[in-house]
Amino acid sequence: MTPQMTHVMNTYGRLPIALSHGQGAWVWDTEGRKYLDALGGIAVNTLGHGHPKLVPALQEQVAKLIHCSNYYQMPLQEQLAAKLAELSGLSNAFFCNSGLEANEAALKIARKYGHDKGIELPEIVVYEKAFHGRSIATLSATGNTKVQKGFEPLVTGFVRVPLNDLAALEEVARSRPNVVAVFLETIQGEGGVNPARADYLQGVRRLCDERDWLLMIDEVQCGLGRTGKWFAHQWAGIRPDVMPLAKGLGSGVPVGAVVAGPRAANVLQPGNHGTTFGGNPLAMRAAVETLRIMEEDGLLENARRVGEALRAGLQRELQGVAGVTEIRGQGLMLGIELDRPCGVLLNRAMEAGLLISVTADRVIRLVPPLILSESEAAQVVALLCPLIKQFLTEPTA
Repeated sequence: MTPQMTHVMNTYGRLPIALSHGQGAWVWDTEGRKYLDALGGIAVNTLGHGHPKLVPALQEQVAKLIHCSNYYQMPLQEQLAAKLAELSGLSNAFFCNSGLEANEAALKIARKYGHDKGIELPEIVVYEKAFHGRSIATLSATGNTKVQKGFEPLVTGFVRVPLNDLAALEEVARSRPNVVAVFLETIQGEGGVNPARADYLQGVRRLCDERDWLLMIDEVQCGLGRTGKWFAHQWAGIRPDVMPLAKGLGSGVPVGAVVAGPRAANVLQPGNHGTTFGGNPLAMRAAVETLRIMEEDGLLENARRVGEALRAGLQRELQGVAGVTEIRGQGLMLGIELDRPCGVLLNRAMEAGLLISVTADRVIRLVPPLILSESEAAQVVALLCPLIKQFLTEPTA
């Protein structure tokens, strides 16, 4: 047991271990115990830990230049923006430090887009069970009253609809003339690993085109190769107007981005938005190298193949188990929903040498590094499934 830190604000329900180092998909704590990392820093450690290609690149960059501010030209920003444009089919990028900041910038783009069209009080469609961050604006867009409680008054200008219900969105289009954008996650992460159906995404894209709305797709958690394509919405064959990114983009170095297409790329002009740390040389180098290594090492194909193996193993072991509601997700973003709250499994998995998370009270979330091997996926199954079965046989209170 590590001692509780007394000078750090009590904002996290921490587990009683402190991690000291990692290698690949494995980490060790300060007591020398080893864990298989099926959480990946919450979908952040794309390349795992201590990647032999990433580490020297970051060491080189730290020795050259860490920060210089956006007063100056940044060649690494141009390089990363060009790569993200190539991968997404969009055109321009703004760089920040986190998913929250990327989503906040997207909301500002939508509002400015509406004002530029002469709409004084623009509205943005958001979703039940969505999660976009914990700033006042992004928690207002989030569909979780627990996240919002105690921080009222919430920011106005949001219209909430259920996921995968095109009729509900069409009703909004008929009744709310001030709507300027639709903002959704391709796969809701914190909301319980809930995917938007391909036909739904295609319908939303059509409606946005008809209404001249911005389609803003939050790919912070589900993007950057996690599902086996660069961005999860690409499975539906569509393209957004605005796409926030973060988490896995820098393999652990904090970096966020908003990538925009022609309809939104020029909405923000000098003075409209900015950041001190965003786009700094270290973060940009981390992202450039992450994308390069992902291509070199075939990590999109790995996420597809290993994700299928992981899902098949979970389905084989949990098929017919009473209390397992559904296994869903894509690639290396999987959720196992149980019929009851299962937060106790965090500690039990940790004690068994496995790092996971539980989200939406009853969904076990697996978002391991994209370097995970099939044999490591089999170990995740072997460690996790007995814990689930044991938990589900216990009497409920």
